Amino acid sequence: MESGSNWLSSVNVVLVMPYGSLVFVLLFIFVKRQIMRFAMKSRRGPHVPVGHNAPKDLKEEIDTRLSRVQDIKYEPQLLADDNTRLLQLETQGNQSCYNYLYRMKALDAIRASEIPFHAEGRHPRSLMGKNFRSYLLDLRNTSTPFKGAHKALIGTLLDGYETASYGTGVFGQSEYLRYQEALSELATVVKARIGSSQRQHQSAAKDLTQSPEVSPTTIQTLQRASRLKKMVDRWQNSHTHCMWQMTLS
Repeated sequence: MESGSNWLSSVNVVLVMPYGSLVFVLLFIFVKRQIMRFAMKSRRGPHVPVGHNAPKDLKEEIDTRLSRVQDIKYEPQLLADDNTRLLQLETQGNQSCYNYLYRMKALDAIRASEIPFHAEGRHPRSLMGKNFRSYLLDLRNTSTPFKGAHKALIGTLLDGYETASYGTGVFGQSEYLRYQEALSELATVVKARIGSSQRQHQSAAKDLTQSPEVSPTTIQTLQRASRLKKMVDRWQNSHTHCMWQMTLS
């Protein structure tokens, strides 16, 4: 009986070792696959690096060009000048089914308004979307000349822009014309403000660079004072020299 139990225990040990090793290998493979799966989901790029197994020069060129992609900004025009839908808008523009075209024209009008966004410094040259709304809010919250008189103008533009972009209200021909008029008025005000600021800077720089004119009387007075100072210095030097000689003697 003892020999039989020893044989069974040895068999159990032999069976447990391979099965335990198999379970460990399966768990390791499962955990590794899960880690790789989550890593691939969290990565923004492709699963295989771009330029994998490519020559070093080619890989560097690929990385250089890909790094420039984030600097490329293109805002397409929603309605081209030769778009056939514009003809439908001119002939049947009063119908509500064409209101979406006025929304598209309202967004295109931002670029065509010639507002010098680049002169403000904090905004890019052309603005659409969230940046244009931020630009209007900055103008409304800034100091003169936009506080007070032009606050209603900026409010009209904000309401029209939000309605044209994602609002559920009606945005037809009359709303578009009101929005276009406010946009043109804002462009005129901004240009006048920038022109006035530039003229002030130029006049200030001109005042700093121009030296005041000196009259002939002032020049003569300065020359006399200089000659008098030289005479006093000579007398003091000669007096000091005489006193030194008397002390030595």
